[in-house]
Amino acid sequence: MPDDRPVALDEYPVHQVPLSMKHVATGDRNAYDRCIFHVFDHRGRALLIVGLGVYPNAGVIDAYATLRDGNRLHAVRASDALGDDRMNLSVGPLRITVEEPLRRLRLQLDAGSLPDGNAKPGGNAKPDGNSMPDANSMPDGSSLSYDITWTADFPALWEPHHVQRRGGRLTLDGRRFVQAGSVEGVIRVDGEEIPVGAGEWTGTRDRSWGVRPIPGEEGGRLADENPTEGFHWLWCPVRFEDRFLMVVMQEDADGFRTLNDATLVRDGHRDLQLGWPQADITYRPGTRHPTSAVIHLTHPADRKPMELGVEVLTSSPLAVGAGYPPADDWQHGTWRGRGWTDRRVYDLSDPAAHPLAAYGVIDHAARFTLNGQTGHGIFEHGSFGRHDPSGFTGFDSVAH
Repeated sequence: MPDDRPVALDEYPVHQVPLSMKHVATGDRNAYDRCIFHVFDHRGRALLIVGLGVYPNAGVIDAYATLRDGNRLHAVRASDALGDDRMNLSVGPLRITVEEPLRRLRLQLDAGSLPDGNAKPGGNAKPDGNSMPDANSMPDGSSLSYDITWTADFPALWEPHHVQRRGGRLTLDGRRFVQAGSVEGVIRVDGEEIPVGAGEWTGTRDRSWGVRPIPGEEGGRLADENPTEGFHWLWCPVRFEDRFLMVVMQEDADGFRTLNDATLVRDGHRDLQLGWPQADITYRPGTRHPTSAVIHLTHPADRKPMELGVEVLTSSPLAVGAGYPPADDWQHGTWRGRGWTDRRVYDLSDPAAHPLAAYGVIDHAARFTLNGQTGHGIFEHGSFGRHDPSGFTGFDSVAH
């Protein structure tokens, strides 16, 4: 008999459907609930990305942290069986503590390394091709650890309800909120302590839940008859001294906009909607790797144009280390057995060593300018396949 007793959260009046808080309202295997944090300095030296996800219908909880430091990408990943305590946000050495909801959170990664960088299975985990270092990672396990307090400087902002279909199949049905704040603490790596402090560092975060594809989905007829021609994505949370700006846009191959928002948050003021954003992106020749951009916005009161300037400082491909598609060594929501932990270091000096990175979303820590103000945030970008507005004709098409 399955153990279907109430869980601790059932004591509180937070239910949305007549189910225990142990269960989600959908039986879709792709149900998820997760978060991502970005912590980065304003000079472009370091970019730390931390995430944790719960996949209730797959019975999995996992987490990751990556640090881009020069040309080295340190990665720590952990996965385990999902338990009943949904307020315990920890997996292996990775932990997130909600000290004050929507205001203050603590991010921690315990110190420790493995002797050879290999995954450390526990319980009934079975070693497989995904639990060994791949050819593009260094043999030594990462020494990365950190203890950082993330404090919000602005209220959390809803992003638009995100819905996608493939033919008649609902493949993505998610809701997110985004927030920017200050960060303080320390990052330790390779025997060095990197102090993290307000004024020189910025933190952003995103919380999302709903239904989103995880590995193992069968293609079948819908995939055959609805091939992906192209995908173009931009997601930019930007923190200025006295305001927070969020820009998000998604387009199909022909430029049709399927997700769109540009909102400015200021204390004591109503959120300001800045129209229909349009981006002019400068790419490194021979790639789709952006070096700078101008995002065109519109002030609603007088319809005057506003330009958000973007200067990329450093970059971290989410398909390397962080478990986002099309990562070939580990992806979110996959079962690795109980107590699976993996530490490794990737060499990013040669982009050709990581060919799949170009087909995944890349997070760029960036310096932004708007109306004479300088801010810092994330310029998250992905462009794959055909995109007519950019002049890309297919998956092998790059900037000239």
